[in-house]
Amino acid sequence: MDKRFWIVACLIVLALPFQGCGYTSDSLLPKELDSIHVDNFTNMIDPTREISDRRMNYFYIPGMETEVTRAAIDGFIFERHLKVVPEKEASMTLKGALVDIRQYPLSYSHGDSPSVEEFRLEVYVDIELYNNLTGKMMWKENRFMGWTSYAITGPNMKSQAEAQRDAVKDLSQRIVERVVENW
Repeated sequence: MDKRFWIVACLIVLALPFQGCGYTSDSLLPKELDSIHVDNFTNMIDPTREISDRRMNYFYIPGMETEVTRAAIDGFIFERHLKVVPEKEASMTLKGALVDIRQYPLSYSHGDSPSVEEFRLEVYVDIELYNNLTGKMMWKENRFMGWTSYAITGPNMKSQAEAQRDAVKDLSQRIVERVVENW
């Protein structure tokens, strides 16, 4: 075969890994939707609700809605596809409410009196995204969740406050992805 054929074939084979898979880091939102306002999340958890045998993992964390609001704003700032601005200047508004916090045991120690070694912490919000240019709701998600798991013993242990921050950070990343990817 011709020497040029082999050179072209080798160049094609070498170029294949650089073709990519179609992934893009661009926003899937229309170009006119370039800014967002994040309303303060409200806390809809009832701190007086009784714990029952059907709801033993229920608890209330005062001020958690403020942490969720701050984390969502920070998430949009870090992600950089949408400019965070006051509501009057924003092309979109995100509204949300903290609706539930749950903690489940994941693993127990072995022995005569087993105790919890690891927990899963879940934070739930209801969120709505509005297009301020049209005045219409773009979408609504109920019980949108962020979570983390954490050990309370051993070398990888975390405090509940650290786990709470991690769950809120996970939630904020998911909120930003939901808004920017517009799926």
